Amino acid sequence: MTTPLSSLADFRAQLTAQETADAAAFQAASDHNGQLTKPPGALGQLEDLALWYRSWRGGALVEITEPQIIVFAGNHGVAARGVSAFPAEVTAQMVLNFQHGGAAINQLARTAGASLDVVPLDLETPTQDFTQGPAMDDAAFLAALNAGWTAVGTDADLLVVGEMGIANTTSAAALACALLGGDAAEWTGRGTGVDDAGLRIKTDVVAEGVALHKNAGDGLDILRCLGGRELAAMVGAMARARSLRIPVILDGFICCAAALCLAKTADGALDHAVAGHLSAEGGHGRLLQALGKEPLLHLGLRLGEASGAATAIPLLKAALACHAGMATFAQAGVSDG
Repeated sequence: MTTPLSSLADFRAQLTAQETADAAAFQAASDHNGQLTKPPGALGQLEDLALWYRSWRGGALVEITEPQIIVFAGNHGVAARGVSAFPAEVTAQMVLNFQHGGAAINQLARTAGASLDVVPLDLETPTQDFTQGPAMDDAAFLAALNAGWTAVGTDADLLVVGEMGIANTTSAAALACALLGGDAAEWTGRGTGVDDAGLRIKTDVVAEGVALHKNAGDGLDILRCLGGRELAAMVGAMARARSLRIPVILDGFICCAAALCLAKTADGALDHAVAGHLSAEGGHGRLLQALGKEPLLHLGLRLGEASGAATAIPLLKAALACHAGMATFAQAGVSDG
């Protein structure tokens, strides 16, 4: 059983003491890759993915057998400001849909051979309206971080985290704007499909929140002030995965905004993560550039709920299958030149 974080200071200490990639495992995987029956680099990014994964899991031929997807759900106080095309009640309704197997992520998890956990976070109690004060106090923030920290399976060998929460693209836009700068309009998209009037309201809400909290502190401080429980839980889960040496595939705009808070708190905090896809949400590409992550897929997705990252799981499995299953030149009796 995973021991919960005792305090926010404990979480910061965990980030300071984070695990790093295994240089020896990387070298062993690289040496093996160089002996496979193909021209050097012929499998392109698939080769890079295999080496990255095995540098975290150890062993030249280790593969993915226990991928875990976790979808966290939370409600936001700013939803009452009219920033979404859907009412806040949809969060709980979609949680039921996840639990009954009817959402896109259920189908994608099954296709990828991944377990799926759904974690609702105090849906009856939205966070505070971040234009009026911090979205969460220290206790609520720690509880959300712990929800993510303790949800990661210790036997998982790959983690994907996603979210559901009406108004959470507003929160994500505010986080990105506060941490990376620029105007609120540059980061604020239509999310669930708000009309022009709704987009103006949403942009104003983001600007108000950023003006109030942009000097709150580091990435974790900004997350507490402008984030939501589901975003904080994703951060807790990503950090816990790092402590267990579990590689992570990042999802879309909201997931990457949460990940940015980690990156702005501890150097190299996302070394164990790759970007699953480039979403259709306008600010996602800029977020990925800031994180230094090249997306694996470009499919125009903007659903959230871990769907883009889940779609990338088979791609990573394919990279590892080639690395483990291909014959070497010596085994195949093929001249390597």
